[in-house]
Amino acid sequence: MVEQPYLDLLTQILATGHHKTDRTQTGTMSLFGPQMRFDLSQGFPLLTTKRVPFGLIKSELLWFLHGDTNIRFLLQHKNHIWDEWAFARYVASDAYTGPDMTDFGHRRLNDPAFAERYAAVHHDFCEQILTDDTFAARFGDLGHIYGYQWRHWRTSQGETIDQLADVIEQIKTHPDSRRLIVTAWNPEDVPTMALPPCHTMFQFYVADGKLSCQLYQRSADMFLGIPFNIASYALLTHLVAAQTGLQVGEFVHTLGDAHIYANHVAAVQELLTRTPQAAPTLTIKPDVADIFSYTMADIHVENYTPAPAIKAPVAV
Repeated sequence: MVEQPYLDLLTQILATGHHKTDRTQTGTMSLFGPQMRFDLSQGFPLLTTKRVPFGLIKSELLWFLHGDTNIRFLLQHKNHIWDEWAFARYVASDAYTGPDMTDFGHRRLNDPAFAERYAAVHHDFCEQILTDDTFAARFGDLGHIYGYQWRHWRTSQGETIDQLADVIEQIKTHPDSRRLIVTAWNPEDVPTMALPPCHTMFQFYVADGKLSCQLYQRSADMFLGIPFNIASYALLTHLVAAQTGLQVGEFVHTLGDAHIYANHVAAVQELLTRTPQAAPTLTIKPDVADIFSYTMADIHVENYTPAPAIKAPVAV
């Protein structure tokens, strides 16, 4: 099954991972430097051992491709996966006058009364992002994160580089180049980002009419984040292949700190009891002008029959 490399790595981390502390004070089991390889010609690597919402993956990737860094686009597509960081900045600001949200990322997990207050304040926050341009500009922007670095890398001379457009042109004109690289890790911008990039750099490789992609990811939340990252970069590889007249090859996922949070272990163990199903098929609208012109309606997965979702808390 296409997702087997992911399941194998989960098993390996549970068996041999190191116990480590972390920024969120949750604790992890961790391995350094593992790699997964997915043959994209054998199916689209969207997990079947739990449901992964493909609509969220599509809208996030399109957000990156547009060079956008404001969560308004995501909220317009009912995507809340980046809310936590924007919301945290809001409740820490002088503009916030609501109930105490101190340490909301941890307290809301176990305190029903706090969770109820959080839900109400968070709902109002999202509504203001969607309806108030000034509020959205101030509190919806996450800084120079992925989309900005991919499309608007700022040089020391004050110019900008569209890394992704340049790489696609290089694939078309110099497919054997070893410089087909896009990086999101800009040391100068890291301090102003809501969350420094976890998936930091990716490289394309062309051979035998096929396009492969390798991603280096410095920090890998194996249960919640990595299924999204696998599907997102597999989708990116398909889109770039479609724009360059190539077939898809492999997605190679190289991880720095690959970890399972302590409060995800039971969920991982449940996942590993399930039997993988056949991978779904990805369909992309043909003849789209360029990679930046795809819409949600242009991209679909078919024959996706996953097991039910397994919920687990986000470590903030």
